[in-house]
Amino acid sequence: MLRLFLLLFVHFSVSLGGDCPNIRIRPSLSETCSGEGSFMNLVDSLIQDNFKIHNPCGRPHPRFIEVPDRSYDFIVVGAGSGGSVVASRLSENPKWKVLLVEAGEDEPVGSQIVGIGLNFQESSIDWNYQVFGSSDSEKILRYPRGKVLGGTSVLNGMMYMRGTKEDYEDWKDLGNTGWNHKNVLKYFKKSENNAEYENSYHGKGGMQHVERCPYTHPMVKDIFEAAVENGLEMNDLNAENQTGIMIAQFTQKNGVRRSSARSFLWPARDRPNLHIMVNSTVTKVLIKNKVAKGVKAITNKGNVFQIQAKKEVILSAGAIGSPHILLHSGVGPSKDLEDLGIEVHHNLPGVGENLQDHVLTRVNFMINQSDTNTLNWDTLKDYIINGNGPLSSRDLMVATAKIASPYSNGRADIQYYFYGSLVGCSKTGHPDELNTPGQKVLTMMPVMLRPKSKGYIKLKSSNPLDHPKIVGNYLQDPRDMEIILHGVKFAMTLGKPKALQKYNATLSREVPKGCEDFEFGSDDFMRCSIKAEYGSDNHQAGTCKMGPPNDPLAVVDPKLKVYGIDRLRVMDSSIMPNVIAGNTHATIQMIAEMGSDFVKEYWGY
Repeated sequence: MLRLFLLLFVHFSVSLGGDCPNIRIRPSLSETCSGEGSFMNLVDSLIQDNFKIHNPCGRPHPRFIEVPDRSYDFIVVGAGSGGSVVASRLSENPKWKVLLVEAGEDEPVGSQIVGIGLNFQESSIDWNYQVFGSSDSEKILRYPRGKVLGGTSVLNGMMYMRGTKEDYEDWKDLGNTGWNHKNVLKYFKKSENNAEYENSYHGKGGMQHVERCPYTHPMVKDIFEAAVENGLEMNDLNAENQTGIMIAQFTQKNGVRRSSARSFLWPARDRPNLHIMVNSTVTKVLIKNKVAKGVKAITNKGNVFQIQAKKEVILSAGAIGSPHILLHSGVGPSKDLEDLGIEVHHNLPGVGENLQDHVLTRVNFMINQSDTNTLNWDTLKDYIINGNGPLSSRDLMVATAKIASPYSNGRADIQYYFYGSLVGCSKTGHPDELNTPGQKVLTMMPVMLRPKSKGYIKLKSSNPLDHPKIVGNYLQDPRDMEIILHGVKFAMTLGKPKALQKYNATLSREVPKGCEDFEFGSDDFMRCSIKAEYGSDNHQAGTCKMGPPNDPLAVVDPKLKVYGIDRLRVMDSSIMPNVIAGNTHATIQMIAEMGSDFVKEYWGY
């Protein structure tokens, strides 16, 4: 009872007074925790109008509209990692009227908590896409993609990584003039407000706050020691040396998530030239005589609007959404569209092709550990009062490493995440509720960053509200399997140094179904295990490929204009010719920053 009183006291002492609109945005934490009991309801109540976490006065609700104007200068489709940036930057010109259309609602309050935001995957703010592992496989993976203001930046792990310098030099060498590392670095720095690094690789004063999590789990030190003993150096993997291990930075501030919406749209809440339509799905781009004239959108209430764009339509709906909209707009492989009865405006074979993603697997160690850092009274109090503790952190994931496999010519092509003490849901707030006394699992996750295998996206029907068919074609290229196998072997050696052996780290001997006939630990056993258990790192890219006119699969040119259709551009991860070797959120923001400048240059601002 005393704990409850103290938490309520703190709650009211940091709550926002006055007349701020404090709208309850679903889903709540108790809903994402499958209806967990009174404790989760209390957590929801404590954070709902907490100024530091929620800040209801800072949200862009003044810009929300239900009925759009007849026309705008620019229509931006999708308010995710890229679209929030584009709408914010274009509306900096008070003479331009900008409409941002988002299929989801405003971001829920609980998603702001760094240590618990992943709980919102597979909820109502997730598109919940499913993907076939390959065209001849029954393996189904899920693609959590944000259907919410802020897009997947509301659901992701928030790690701030940019890929490597070579990624962008490769883009340039493929014929994409201007996309070399020196040029793109300017746009990374333009977005960035880095709280810790001050050097030529990082920016200050940008709209996206970046810093380390306030809390670091004690085991992270041991992971670092094990990595160094295995030959890794401690480096800033966003700077000169892009292999090694680091305490990662995240798109958060003081333990509170900074999605693209919070970073770029909240500061634009007072601009009368920016309108935001939430709960509204764009079903097609309106095209006449090969010119984008506007969009057709349907609201959750069933209202249909045709909205004109005087200057441009910009798709920022992501690697799934942007090709999906283009196909329904009659831009894509003509035979596929004709078979579905969709009027073809331009035959563009590359739309939906070139799907790339990072594939991962797991290496589990059983460890002796009685850690109880989960969601309980003490961790909740520490977070609300101090902005610290496990709720302010990404668990062992604050450590990340990159190595170069023998197949990469010295380039980083494998990344590692570490898991072991993620905050979970709680019914009572009791510290022992979610733990097995004395033992836990330490998971090392090797991620293959430079896939040769490529998948595709195709329409299932002519109904634009149906999800497309997605085929990942993971590990179809034999080289991909050998790289991830190398990653597994290196992870197994990380469990051997003294730093982790003090936990009695023991490799799990679990045998996946179908791998029983292979000798445990052999290469063939590990290949079988990888094939049985691989997953997606959810860094989908490439489906509206950027390339020169002679590239048969290019969808957009280096200025991000869609080939064959005037006044239509794409600005999101779908334009990447090759997926970058790292987490994609920062790169999507860079693409949006650079693309926004292309628009400003073209229209004279």
